[in-house]
Amino acid sequence: MNRVAISEIVRYLLILLFAYTAASKMLTYPLFVVQIGLSPILPAFTQEVAWVVPLVEFLVALMLAVPGTRTIGFYSSWVLMLSFTLYVAAILTIASHVPCSCGGVLEALSWEQHLVFNFTFLALNTLVLIWHYRNPRMISIT
Repeated sequence: MNRVAISEIVRYLLILLFAYTAASKMLTYPLFVVQIGLSPILPAFTQEVAWVVPLVEFLVALMLAVPGTRTIGFYSSWVLMLSFTLYVAAILTIASHVPCSCGGVLEALSWEQHLVFNFTFLALNTLVLIWHYRNPRMISIT
């Protein structure tokens, strides 16, 4: 499989991931707010996080879907996945008994599994950005 095809698969996976988790959080909004409030890191920002996270996830999915914004979408998704990965790592360090507020089927993952899941998506996103940086014409994410 060539790099363009892999890049497209990664793009579609990221769109699916962010659109799905954002929709899931909004569909179960009261539960999502409670779960954020149980976090040892986020309780002071519960209301803000409860709206900002799904909104940003939807925006990143949209940027990845629209041809003229794909590059910024890939960079934004990288930052978002890095943030989520660091959050999961922090939770594992502080208190792994906190319920996951990820949304949908991802809530069934353990914190360790979630860390691997996030790291995998972060690595795939990084790979596409490296390919694009090395040869923007070959890997067109714009």
